[in-house]
Amino acid sequence: MPNTQQVPSATPVSFSLRDDLSAGLVVFLVALPLCLGIALASGAPLFSGIIAGIVGGTVVAMLSGSQVSVAGPAAGLAVIVATAIQHLGRYEVFLAAVVLAGVFQMILGLLRLGVIGDYVPNSVIKGMLAAIGIVIFLKQIPHALGRDKDFEGDFGFLGASGDNTLTDILSAIWSATPAALLIAIVCLAILLVWERPQLRKFGFVRAIPGPLLVVIAGVAMNELFRVLFAGFQLSGPEHLVNLPVAGSLSDFFQQFKTPDFTAFGNKDVYVTGLTIAVVGSIETLLSVEAADKLDPYKRITNTNRELLAQGAGNAFAGLIGGLPITSVVVRTSANIYAGGRTRKASLTHGVLMLIAALLFPGILNRTPLACLAAILLVIGYKLARPEVFRQIYRSGMDQFLPFIVTVTAIVFTDLLKGVLIGLAVGLFFVIRANHHLPITLVHREGHYLLRFNKDASFVNKSALKNALRSVPKNTTLWIDASKALYIDKDIFEVVEEFRQQAHLRNITLELKNFDRHAEAMSQLAPVSAH
Repeated sequence: MPNTQQVPSATPVSFSLRDDLSAGLVVFLVALPLCLGIALASGAPLFSGIIAGIVGGTVVAMLSGSQVSVAGPAAGLAVIVATAIQHLGRYEVFLAAVVLAGVFQMILGLLRLGVIGDYVPNSVIKGMLAAIGIVIFLKQIPHALGRDKDFEGDFGFLGASGDNTLTDILSAIWSATPAALLIAIVCLAILLVWERPQLRKFGFVRAIPGPLLVVIAGVAMNELFRVLFAGFQLSGPEHLVNLPVAGSLSDFFQQFKTPDFTAFGNKDVYVTGLTIAVVGSIETLLSVEAADKLDPYKRITNTNRELLAQGAGNAFAGLIGGLPITSVVVRTSANIYAGGRTRKASLTHGVLMLIAALLFPGILNRTPLACLAAILLVIGYKLARPEVFRQIYRSGMDQFLPFIVTVTAIVFTDLLKGVLIGLAVGLFFVIRANHHLPITLVHREGHYLLRFNKDASFVNKSALKNALRSVPKNTTLWIDASKALYIDKDIFEVVEEFRQQAHLRNITLELKNFDRHAEAMSQLAPVSAH
């Protein structure tokens, strides 16, 4: 049922600031290469991805209606952004479209269209989460093996390198880089050991996030390889984090860009802005629904407020040179699994991204992508663990089929296409359920009662016709609408057609409580006929 009265995302209990700071650090480590990769895939300046990450982690985090959702540049918009930049000619013109996208999103929030996400079936949301987990896991295998042809954050089945997800894995196996493989194995082992309950009872284990330890270990191993085995180490921007390095404070601020304000007279800019607003809003609403499912405290996000926050973030990002922003499941799931419980975690990740870009980009650029792949492999597994599939299967085919179709479609296409396919299958089951459930027909000694058990619409027309056809000649039929709050015109027309023909079969017809639907009933003849 749609959530028409949404509860503000108030924190129900007190949470540890240390947990949020620790989770923010983990999200920062995961988000940094994703921001750079998505900027690369979008054909935009690399620093534009960092700007979007900073704005998503600060402006959006402070205004957001969700306690655990994390915003930033989204892979789902990369193709739209790349096409728009090419079509509009200059990045500064595109930034004007990003500003407009933010304004359009705020209008959507003011119009209270955030409820759209409430109409997505839970089976599709759960399928989306499991599919994203599978995609993350599969996409990180090549990075763990040292094949870094596709950018971080490329979650489409067809990769930028020309391969698809499966062939990319096969190519990575045949061309595995020993240094990357060693780093990934050691980092995975650290993460798995660090999460064991036997170790969690020690204070120093709880104080140091496993992903931070993994990054330190990955950098240390690669530097050790450099010293002891020259040529064996991972080197070059394709295998390491590649954060732009500014030579001075002045150079740093020159990386920020402003939109071409004269472009607001170009209608193509408005079309692009509206496209980004609609697609970005859909992805945000889906991600927020997923975040509420993952939130261990099951808080309900005010989605209208979320659209306002995302709109403000996009408008601000466009003004300073950033890519469009949405709520992103990868960052959000990393936040929740790292222990983030309030918006302070997202805010921490945004502040850390700003500090890192300003003060020590050179140090971060020593981080191997293989150790970050280990972190994402664990996150992917947690999202798509086998128990999730078993639980949905035990819920019945009406839940499992939309779930598994959504999973398959997302894995072999992309997020938005997969969700739309899953929605289509979910809608089929909704129509099928409504087709059978709203009408009950019972009889006793030549008297029949047809009762509407709930609201009736055009999807129930076939079931109603079949029920009416089954009423034999020379009987009495009561049609009772007491339990229906709404009956649409199609249903009334079927009843009226039957009323007009009832006397030919010597059926006495009585209609009960149809007068509550006065507007539609005004077109019908008297309520009984012989």
